[in-house]
Amino acid sequence: MGSHPSSYIREDLISLCGRRTMQPCCGNSVCHVLMLVLCLSAAEDFDWTKNNHGSFYYGTFPTGFSWGAGGSAYQTEGAWDKDGKGLSIWDVFSHKKGKIQLNDTGDSSCESYYKIKDDISLMKEIRLNHYRFSISWPRIIPTGVKSDHVNGKGIQFYDELIDHLLENHITPIVTLYHWDLPQVLQEKYGGWQNISMVNHFNDFANLCFEKFGDRVKHWITFNNPWSMAVEGYETGEHAPGLKLRGTGAYRAAHHIIKAHAKVWHTYDTQWRAKQKGLVGISLSGDWGEPVDISNQKDIEAAERYVQFYLGWFATPIFHGDYPQVMKDFVGRKSVQQGLGTSRLPVFSSQEKSYIKGTCDFLGIGHFTTRYITQRNDPTGRSSNSYFTDRDLAELVDPRWPDPGSEWLYSVPWGFRRLLNFVKTQYGNPMIYVTENGVSEKMMCTELCDEWRIQYYKDYINEMLKAIRDGVNVKGYTAWSLLDKFEWDEGYSERFGLYYVDFRNKNKPRYPKASVQFYKRIISSNGFPNQREVENWRRKAVEMCSSSNQLLAAEEQRSTAANILRLIHDPLTSHMEMVTEIVVPTVCTLSILISAVLLMFLLRRRN
Repeated sequence: MGSHPSSYIREDLISLCGRRTMQPCCGNSVCHVLMLVLCLSAAEDFDWTKNNHGSFYYGTFPTGFSWGAGGSAYQTEGAWDKDGKGLSIWDVFSHKKGKIQLNDTGDSSCESYYKIKDDISLMKEIRLNHYRFSISWPRIIPTGVKSDHVNGKGIQFYDELIDHLLENHITPIVTLYHWDLPQVLQEKYGGWQNISMVNHFNDFANLCFEKFGDRVKHWITFNNPWSMAVEGYETGEHAPGLKLRGTGAYRAAHHIIKAHAKVWHTYDTQWRAKQKGLVGISLSGDWGEPVDISNQKDIEAAERYVQFYLGWFATPIFHGDYPQVMKDFVGRKSVQQGLGTSRLPVFSSQEKSYIKGTCDFLGIGHFTTRYITQRNDPTGRSSNSYFTDRDLAELVDPRWPDPGSEWLYSVPWGFRRLLNFVKTQYGNPMIYVTENGVSEKMMCTELCDEWRIQYYKDYINEMLKAIRDGVNVKGYTAWSLLDKFEWDEGYSERFGLYYVDFRNKNKPRYPKASVQFYKRIISSNGFPNQREVENWRRKAVEMCSSSNQLLAAEEQRSTAANILRLIHDPLTSHMEMVTEIVVPTVCTLSILISAVLLMFLLRRRN
């Protein structure tokens, strides 16, 4: 890509002998992905210097490297209306029919609000060094306005969580905002479309520093502001569900960046000397690789892809202003659409100075990679959007594994490239990998998640290679500790190291095979040798078989109980039957057929 040193750009990644257009890999406006069909002679041996994508490096991480796992408040806590918690935009959004797959909600989710000690025991089992979680703004400030009311029970919950983590020698890494804006602020001000959010968020953050900062030394202001802006205010797929095409995402992002900077300065001036902590931000970014490395337009398009994604937020925070390519493209398209000013807001010179350098560490969330090629998008006023502003197409190789989320392909080598991009672009900042993992999307229960073992093995190894390249990575957070509510996908996708049985009111957790594999990586601080790593995998899969049997027996008992309830009171139990039994359709089809026949016979008898 254009700004990379020559050693960082592949010399000849792939020879393209044919391209055909397929259906997008997901059916919404966020995922403009075309399938890229590559000829059989395409190079598959790239590894960074030797064109070998498949090479594996056996070695260990630096002493003191921190291993962790994560989750977020709305996705795991449940207790959505308990103990004085206020409504969040996700409470309201998920309760609207048709917004979430199967109309799922996070009302109860993993019930982590009631399971602090249970979940920490799982962390101890894996021997985590840190746990990343988020604080629910409406749980501690129900209306979002500090002067209205502070909820003591919310403060108490996070006090207990932090204290129990530290008692078990697990470092808390705390995210202040993981998408759950208080609903009152959305209704009253329009949420992140309104500059007033900057001060309200600063008041919330300041309260958190006051109450928890004596024990919390790693703060993350925002998680993945790209999704907050684009999916919340451009496509409407996420809460608050607004579709302000071409303007909403840019305006929200502008206010988010200002809010981040203000919170960093608040900590720097009021708390840092006393508490000696760090404040960063967690930015998500897919890697974008040029389809044709010899085509300058593809190279520029791939650069543009990363700048419109990661650079949108990182460049102001590290350099004081938006990437030049964003200003150029959005500005030019705005003029072509007959607008007097750019749809991309402008920072004043004072704001640029205030924002620049407001990052003690950079959190990186990364899951997948795309091939990128130049595409000229229309410029009419009716077609303006964040996506068409970029003038590019996203492509995937159909041979890339994709076990779960339709957007998530396993492309480990892109991780190393992204980390090196951050090193090159932003002066080699301290990095914590704050999200990395893979989902499964299947109806039947499967604890032997060999594809997740492979994903973690390959991606963590690429991170190790990046550290050898000189990238300053200090820690890694597996995403996620538990299966949880996956936003607009509900519970249809599972990212967890631990399986959660959401149909059981107690929400029991069961270890997947990847738990044992990740535990071995942590205990060895890397990959000692090929024989040992292969042995880890074999033992992990062997152990998960017994867990599978235990879970299957529990599910059979649960299913039998539901059927008995249905037999005794078929009308009132019908709706519970649908949600609690039909979800694993493939697994319980024979049981359902038996239940229906039994109901028919009983009614005939009556």
